[in-house]
Amino acid sequence: MLLKTTFGLTASLMAMLATTAASAQTLAEIEAAAKAEGMLSTIALPHDWCGYGDVIAGFKAKYPEITVNELNPDAGSADELEAVKANKDNKGPQAPDVLDVGLAFGPQAKAEGLTQAYKVATWDEIPDAIKDPEGHWYADYYGVMSFIVNKDLVENVPQDWADLLKPEYAGQVALAGDPRASNQAILGVLAAGLSTGAAPGEAAGKAGLEFFKALNDAGNFVPVIGKAGTLAQGTTPIIIMWDYNALSARDTLAGNPPVEVVVPKTGVLAGVYVQAISAYAPQPNAAKLWMEYLYSDEGQLGWLKGYCHPARFNAMAAAGTIPQDLLDALPPAAAYEAAYFPTLEEVDANKAAVTSGWDAIVGANVE
Repeated sequence: MLLKTTFGLTASLMAMLATTAASAQTLAEIEAAAKAEGMLSTIALPHDWCGYGDVIAGFKAKYPEITVNELNPDAGSADELEAVKANKDNKGPQAPDVLDVGLAFGPQAKAEGLTQAYKVATWDEIPDAIKDPEGHWYADYYGVMSFIVNKDLVENVPQDWADLLKPEYAGQVALAGDPRASNQAILGVLAAGLSTGAAPGEAAGKAGLEFFKALNDAGNFVPVIGKAGTLAQGTTPIIIMWDYNALSARDTLAGNPPVEVVVPKTGVLAGVYVQAISAYAPQPNAAKLWMEYLYSDEGQLGWLKGYCHPARFNAMAAAGTIPQDLLDALPPAAAYEAAYFPTLEEVDANKAAVTSGWDAIVGANVE
């Protein structure tokens, strides 16, 4: 039974009216209110992830009155939701205003009451299949799972998932996150499962766990969160990560050491991330302005420069608003032809299987 407000309206109707009112704000009104707030608190945005360093710099240049407070750049999606929960009553700088999480975590955050609805001006150009119809979360960009390899230490660069099980890769293979909390790592397990022929969802998640068990039992898996630094140092010569992170790391390392980025032949998994505004955002107008910036042509091209396919990619390509040099900088289109975009239900089922089964089946404490 729906609760009634003192005015006789249902709570859900009141929420809808509040959302409508918020969306009815003009950009000028949002901008003025955001400047008055003077701060935006982000979380889990490493500068080398999806070109975020330049994206944040672009926002600062456009709105110098707003300080960008960057919280825990290396946090995983689950960590972001915990940060919102932990700071519900905190209006200080430790409370995030905005979230950037894996697709499965968007609906979870909404279900737990951690988000507020807001629809950006370019809302209609975000595909319906990858956004919440009420505006609680919406896709921002996607990439495919890949391997980044230190060629100084790896003579034969692996070309597919099954190759990683070979004895020559002993103590060399890592994930780019903790598969109990990191969306990137959770979907890395799904991709490995898909490569075995398992059906997307729970089946592929379980198959992926068995793959990583075999990898761990063989001594090939390194329980260290892989980054450009650990790749260069030789701690994790082969890292499973999103293509845009791998390509960015390649640019950062600038040939020292030489690296190769491989989109595997099988289990080519496309992963979508989503944006959301915290229900408890201390600076809600700055959060809205940030979203408007991200979904403007400028913000979308900022992500594309970081090798991510932005949510509005198809609409912008059709409109001819994407510079050719950015298109030329992406991997060949053929690398993406076999990419599989899992449904939200498949992502959720995989996430449940991986997060609940990793410790018992694989038993490697990634940190």
